Amino acid sequence: MIDDFDYKEPSCALCGGKEFYNPELAESKGRIPVKRIIEKADEYFNKNDLAGAKRHLEYWEKEAVDLADKNGELSVVNELLGLYRKNGDNENALRVIGRALALIEELKIADTVSAATILLNAATTYKAVGKADLSLPLYEKTLAIYKANLAATDERFGGFYNNYALALTDTGEYEKAEECYDNAIAVMENVKGGKPDLAITYVNLAHFYEKTGDTDKITDCLFKAYGLLNDDDNVKNGYYAYVLDKCAPSYKHFGYTKIFDDMIKEAKEIYERS
Repeated sequence: MIDDFDYKEPSCALCGGKEFYNPELAESKGRIPVKRIIEKADEYFNKNDLAGAKRHLEYWEKEAVDLADKNGELSVVNELLGLYRKNGDNENALRVIGRALALIEELKIADTVSAATILLNAATTYKAVGKADLSLPLYEKTLAIYKANLAATDERFGGFYNNYALALTDTGEYEKAEECYDNAIAVMENVKGGKPDLAITYVNLAHFYEKTGDTDKITDCLFKAYGLLNDDDNVKNGYYAYVLDKCAPSYKHFGYTKIFDDMIKEAKEIYERS
């Protein structure tokens, strides 16, 4: 199964920094150029160049630490969470989860929406490294902050519910997981440009129904996802390519090898053009 953060890199949570200004940060020796760092990282991700993204982000992580720029460090660490999840570097993934949680407390931003988005990223990473039980408290904290600060129709709930459902499935809470998938669909059906995101949820639902034994629902989910991915309104960029790349193995898993081949081919062509 796949999750939001595996195909859509989180945007810089702390760009600008005004919301998080803290007099205690006066000891900082300088600031790293967060906006430019994230833009460059996106260039690497759009080309699926994970090695380049790793060199880039780890360099700026060290620079932020050397400058005692905790806001900047947290922004880079947030990006590294997704990177290490993608390349399967579980040791470093766990390291940056710990650092992200510590920085959120040090910066005194624990109840902000930006912090909740980082908590969601950390929770998704815990799930990806096989520690879904540790992810659940972070998902619950994220949900509480989102509910207190965001409209129920905010698209961020779509990604949240999709990822939360994956962790709940891993921990055997199937009824709650299915409810989360329904919530994700209800949100993303009304988001402009949200069809690839909605396709992700239907692909995950196919795996969910395989696990719960409701196999008669699998084909319907897969073809709903296929239709969404082939909608003419979709923008064929690196983000879309990554969605194809991550959905494709699910179609192969369920026996649709031609669809798998077509998706892999199209994703490769998009990466090459980026």
